Amino acid sequence: METLPKISPAQSLLLHTAARRTDGRVIPPGTLHGGARVKVLTALLQRGWIEPADDGHVLTDAGYSAIGQQRPEPPDDVQPMDTIGDLQLLQGIPVRRGTKLAALVLALRRPQGATSLQLMLATGWQPHTVRGAISGMLRKKLGLTVVLAHNDTGERVYRVI
Repeated sequence: METLPKISPAQSLLLHTAARRTDGRVIPPGTLHGGARVKVLTALLQRGWIEPADDGHVLTDAGYSAIGQQRPEPPDDVQPMDTIGDLQLLQGIPVRRGTKLAALVLALRRPQGATSLQLMLATGWQPHTVRGAISGMLRKKLGLTVVLAHNDTGERVYRVI
């Protein structure tokens, strides 16, 4: 059995949180201030578990292996969301344009619908938040009819009819 390197609780929190993000970005929590923040980030940089990115740090392959995980492979079938006809798609729905809820509605109104992963990427939400917004806000509050189907690979595909 492979033993994992010794990691402090703060380092573990940062690595595990970054590993759950699709881009692997390391975002220290607001409760980690000043010298503690610098010390934790410096230790992670020295061990090669994170590396500098545009405006912060991202997890490296060594960082993933330090917590016993592998870098997730991006799915091949994820397609960028098109915003052609945004006004048509939102017409008659009381949602402010430019919000995450509007992005959710736009993705669901596409003819092919959207997978859970596509909805997560469009909004930046976690899976449970996406499902909760579909169930609570779209179905119950806005009265939209959201149907669930499965594509060829077995993924859930949501669509507004």
